[in-house]
Amino acid sequence: MWRRTWPLGVLLLATACGVVDAGDDMACTAIGTPVGVSVDVEHPDAVAATIEVCWDGSCATPALELHPSSRAVETTCTGTSPDDSCSARSEPTGGKHGFASLPRLPAKPVTATLRVLDQAGSPLVDRDLALNPEPAHPNGPNCPAGGPQARISVGADGSVSAR
Repeated sequence: MWRRTWPLGVLLLATACGVVDAGDDMACTAIGTPVGVSVDVEHPDAVAATIEVCWDGSCATPALELHPSSRAVETTCTGTSPDDSCSARSEPTGGKHGFASLPRLPAKPVTATLRVLDQAGSPLVDRDLALNPEPAHPNGPNCPAGGPQARISVGADGSVSAR
């Protein structure tokens, strides 16, 4: 009997892995969650950054490439039903952002050294800080958590804060 029914079991299991019911008629998708540290930089002279993150006696120095940041402006929608469409125009903010991928980042306190550099390679920011990576919830708080993430913000004046 098992020979005839095991393909059905495999099919049901594969189908169930893609969506989880979060209750309240809301489905949780199988969206991936990048694990690591996000860096937002508003300093106008910043062109590059490096980060070293340490925990449990070991350190990692992942790639951290800065990209121009933008924000959505002038949003328009054709209606309010799920079949309607919306659009938005984006504009540059003058800031930069990057993400340091750290697949083994734990969901517990870590230390980080962030260096933000200008065009000549001189440091604009060189700071040690404590981070508390927390599991991300890409589908909202009623769905299972993904991997841990931490955020660092660098202000236009060079101030640094962990979020």
